[in-house]
Formats: sequence, C-alpha cells, structure tokens
Amino acid sequence: MLKFFKIYCSLLFIFMLFIGTTSLAKDKQLSEKQELELKIITKLASALIANSHYRQHKLDNKISSKIFDAYFKTLDQNKVYFTKKDIKKFEKYRYYLDDLTENGNSDFAFEVYKYYLKRLREYRHFAEEKLKKGFDFDKNEEIQADRSKLARSENLDQLKDIWRKRLKSDLLYFRLLKRSIQLDKDNALKTAKKGGKVDKKTTEMLKKVWSKQTPEQKILRRLRDMYNEMSQKSKLSILSLYLTCVAQTYGPHSSYFSPELEEDFNISMKLSLVGIGAVLTSDNGYTKIVSIIPGGPASKDGRLKADDRIIAVTQGEDTPVDIVDMSVSNVVKLIRGKEGTKLTLTILPGAKGHSAIPQNLTLTRGKVKLKNSEASSSMHNIKDESGKILKIGVIKLSRFYIDFDGAMRGDKDFKSSSRDILKILKKLKNEKVDGVVMDLRSNGGGSLQEAIQLTGLFIDKGPIVQVRNSKRRVSIKYDPDDTIHYKGPLLVMTNKLSSSAAEIFTGAIKDYHRGIIVGDSRTYGKGTVLNVIKLDRLLRDYNDFKAGSVKFESEVFYRINGSSTQELGVKPDIELPSFTEHMKIGEKFNENHLPWDSIDEIEHKYYDQKLATVLNNIKKLSVQRRLKNPKYKILLQNIKVFNDYKKRKNISLNEKKRWAEYLAEKKMLDANEKYIKQISSEDSGGEKKEKTDLLLDEAVKILSDYIYLTDNSKIALNKKK
Repeated sequence: MLKFFKIYCSLLFIFMLFIGTTSLAKDKQLSEKQELELKIITKLASALIANSHYRQHKLDNKISSKIFDAYFKTLDQNKVYFTKKDIKKFEKYRYYLDDLTENGNSDFAFEVYKYYLKRLREYRHFAEEKLKKGFDFDKNEEIQADRSKLARSENLDQLKDIWRKRLKSDLLYFRLLKRSIQLDKDNALKTAKKGGKVDKKTTEMLKKVWSKQTPEQKILRRLRDMYNEMSQKSKLSILSLYLTCVAQTYGPHSSYFSPELEEDFNISMKLSLVGIGAVLTSDNGYTKIVSIIPGGPASKDGRLKADDRIIAVTQGEDTPVDIVDMSVSNVVKLIRGKEGTKLTLTILPGAKGHSAIPQNLTLTRGKVKLKNSEASSSMHNIKDESGKILKIGVIKLSRFYIDFDGAMRGDKDFKSSSRDILKILKKLKNEKVDGVVMDLRSNGGGSLQEAIQLTGLFIDKGPIVQVRNSKRRVSIKYDPDDTIHYKGPLLVMTNKLSSSAAEIFTGAIKDYHRGIIVGDSRTYGKGTVLNVIKLDRLLRDYNDFKAGSVKFESEVFYRINGSSTQELGVKPDIELPSFTEHMKIGEKFNENHLPWDSIDEIEHKYYDQKLATVLNNIKKLSVQRRLKNPKYKILLQNIKVFNDYKKRKNISLNEKKRWAEYLAEKKMLDANEKYIKQISSEDSGGEKKEKTDLLLDEAVKILSDYIYLTDNSKIALNKKK
C-alpha cells in the first residue's frame, strides 16, 4: 500500500495548494476547480482499485488495453455507432491509458465521448430521412439483434445499412404490437359473446394510448430524448463511465459511483421504494429483467419473468415512452411513482427470444418492503412409498436480511433471516414435521453473518466458510453455537439465480452431507466479498467537494471442502428441468470475473453416512415420476421451444412471416396453459387450487423418498480426515 499512500499524500498536497489560491477570476476558478477535482478523483479511484482489489494487479499496458476496449463497449455495446475505422483514430491511447490515468489525465474518455455524441447526431438525422421514405415489409431480409459478439462495421456505409435495418425492426415491433392489441380485443369480444369474463377496459385503453403517436413519431422522440440525455451529462458523469471501465477490468462487480449514482444506489437499497419490485439491467440497448423481488407487485401479478425485455413504459393513459437505449437509472425513474397508480410495461417475453412480439402488462405500483422478503413457511402433506402420510415443512427465503441498525443498538428483537427461520423451525417442530425444504431459488444473497447463523441452525458446531483476502491469508468462519436447532431430514432448492450468501449456506449443507441439494446444474457462482470506500472520507480533512465512492472485490469465499463458490457455483445432488437452467445467467458470463480455484479442505463432519448410497435410488425415482407426469411433459416441451427461440440469432423483417410465427407460438402456448389448468382441476377434484409449482412439488416428493429410504432417527457424525 506504500505506492497508494504516496499518491494519496501527493493528491492532498495538490488540493491544499489549490484551496490556498484566491487570485483567480470566479468563473475561471470554478472551471479550474472542477478540472482539479476530476484529476483527484481519477488518480485516487484508479490507485484504490489497482492496490486494493483482490487481483493485486498494477495498472500496466495489459490493463490499459482492456480499459480501451471496455470503454468503447460501454458506449456502444451492440456495435452500432463506432466502426473499425473510428477505433483506429484512438489507437494511440491503447497502451498509454495506464500512465494517463495514474496521473489523473482523463482526456481519452472525453474525446471518445465527444465522438460518440457526433455519431448519435448522425444516426438521428439518418432516421429522420429514412422514416420519411418508409420500408418494404414484404421483403425477405433479417437482422441480428445481438451484435455484441460480431465484428464492427468496416466503415460508415456498412454501419448505415445496419441503421436502416434497426429502424425497420423498430417500426415492425410497433406494427406487430398494434396487431396483437387488436387480436386481444377481438378475442375478448368472442369471449364476451360466450358469456365469459373479459377486461375490455384495459384493451380499449391500450389501443387508445398506442394510437396517440405514429410509430415513426415514437422512434424519433426516443432518439431525441436519448441524444438530449447523453449530451447533457456532466463531466463527472462521463468520467464515472470511464472509471467504472477501469474498475471492471479487475472484476465485474467493481465500479466507481459518482455522487449522483451513489444517491441512486442508496435509494435502490431501500426496500420501501414504490415501484413494481423487479431487478433491472441493461442488455444490448434493452432493459432486461434480472429477477423479480418476492412480495412486490410484479411477483404478485406473476406475468413478468426474468429475461423479459422492456421496450416501453406507459404512465396511466399517457403516451408510451420508448425506452430502448435508455439508461437503466432513467428507466427506474419512470417505473417509480405514487403507490396505487398504474403503469403499463411493453415487453418482449424472454421465453420467445429476440423475435418475440411485444406484449403489454399493466401493473399497479406498490411498496416493496422488507416484510415482503421475510422468510415464510407452508405445510405439504404427501404419501410415501408405504402409504404413510408425511408432513413436509417448506421455508421460502428470498434474501439473507438483517436489521444492522437494530443489531448495533442492541435491540432485543431486531429482525434477521436466521432469527425468523429459527421461529419457523420451532413452529414446524411443534407440528411434528417429518422433513424440511429450504427454498433458496432466486435468493440473491445478502448478509454473510446471516448465512453463517442460518447454517448453524442445522449443525451442532464447526466451520461454515473460508475467506481469503488479497494478501492470500485465509480466515475461517465458524458456527457461533453448539446447538442443532433442527435435526431432521433437510432438502435445499436452488437455481442459477441463487447467489453469494445462498451459495455459502448451500455449499456448507452439501459438504456436511446434512441434506440433499436439488435445482439447476449450478448456482450463480458469485464467491466474492465486495468492499465500498467513500473517497470523501479519504479527503475529509481537506474536502470541499463530493468525490463519490469505489466498489471492488476484496476477498473470495471458499467452501469447507476447499472449493471456491466463485464462477462454478454449487452443483446440486439432483438436477431438475427449469427455464432458468437454460438462461445465460451466472458469474461465468461476466467479463473479467475471478476464476474458480481451491484451497485446503478443513476437517469437518458427515451428518449422514447413508446419503451418498441412497442418492442414486432417489434420482431414479424422481426421473420415473417425472416421465409419468403430463405437466412435466408440457414443461419440457415449453423449455424446448424456449431454447429454440434463444438459439435464433436473426430476426425476420418480413411482417407476414413474423405474424404467422407469433400466431403459431401463441396457439401452442395457449393450448399448453389450458391443458395444465385442466389437469390441475382434475387433480384437485374440481376444487379451487393455487398455481402449481412443479419443481417445489417434486422437491417435496424427493425429500419423502429420502425419508422413506433412510433411517433418520439418529444423526451420524463421522469425522472427515
């Protein structure tokens, strides 16, 4: 850290010299003050990353080249603005950015951004001319929606052909949306004639809303808004894009937060926000759903799914706002609003791939509070192979939460996930459950201490997780008490969205042979500890400006068997089919992620010597059961269709062909949905039944097989040498 200390001291010296200067004219002083602030932030942020990140890699030519490519990718992820010829103009910077950045020089960032704005203007003018002339939608041609893996265009002429196809594709989306709204209206009228219940009001409202502007007007408005947003960014906002590229060459979770982004980040962490309850990300110009927050409006509605892409947001009956190419922070601002108000999201369903037809989902905003993410439980009764009725308790945990302020104050009843689950376990024990399912699907993690505390409820004592820092020193985190609060059969459900703290818990349960793990082929694979340092605090003795903060990966988690949870995640004992299994989700898909590795195993216990011997039989029973279940056949069929859509790289720009594909897909999916409802109705004897969770039902059956095939009256403790 000596190098960083020297840089830090030199920055403070420069800053002190500056604040002692009083002879400058006011406007000139302000300009020079801002330039000095940018220089201080650049030097300090880059020094922090290089010296404190887990990688421990100095800024050099290799890092410089990565920063160069990353910045162009940040501004032009889908390769529709910069050509190969453009990139060559800036090649002089490729192996020089390390030196410039270390010296606080960010000229490269501003020069490239200026060129980016120039290209945005050119695209906007091109669109204005092209949209006047119109397009031939009977012509058989295609466009590749995701260009991120393709080579850049050689020159501007090639780029303009891509622009033409993009505009045609955007127009086609609006034309198809108009037809789908009309189709919904026609179907509603048919249903009404047959005496069925329909929502005519929503269909009429959507038709009225989308007819307020022509598709051409919507596209030009979007391009105008996008240019205005990008051209009005402050120098610090542009610098934050560049410094985040510097940070992310070290790791995908590293970044620089400008003071403005810091504020947005802090707001997003408050669970009392009014919105729809969804985690969003940017994906090739689209705003994509990463996950749905349990208990929020989207979760309760059930239609919005992970991998869906939002292309427009409509407030009540206002004109829809086209959000393609809009920043996620601005999309979030559109989605937030007064509780109880309605908004309509126009989405491209992820299950239908890039060639999906837009659909409208109307949701009512509501508060997404901590209470909605609290642990909850339910009881499932099931017959085992002998005909005995088993009682299986299911505990759903969506995040590892804790009231840090309450804990620090010493509040007797502060909220935490482990405390809430301990209460649930006591209740389930009083109800004499035969087994417990811990449902951690789509659990994004949270408090490390909570993961340790929760694991401790299921073992008597011992290590839970190992943590290695940037100096490669390993510390071991242990179960804080010697009591097993639940000794019975246990099953843990995961998927590719189960991350971080959820992977620590799952890995420990697996290593101890304390229960069965079922789910996708792996969990997310985020095995790093993130550290956030506010630059203001480092400058607090001389600071009169907000400098933002730096976030970076500082440590790595390892299971007690020595394997890291990083990149590869935790593999289940039994894999179940699901849509998330076939999504491109996980740390392994993040650029510059830290690789998987391993360290020494720690001595630990086996809680069930019989688990390994019975797993094969349990797997066979599960496969046999699923092969006989017609609902699973439908699920597998839909997953196959989903995979086929995902594999499609090109989108047809022929309207007749696209509409025919949509009708065929809709017919199949509607038939499948109707069949599943019919089967569910027959299963429940005609009684009203909640929506079936096929994977949870199968998990409960797997646990009942485990109970039947093993004697769980005693917990065997076998030391692992």
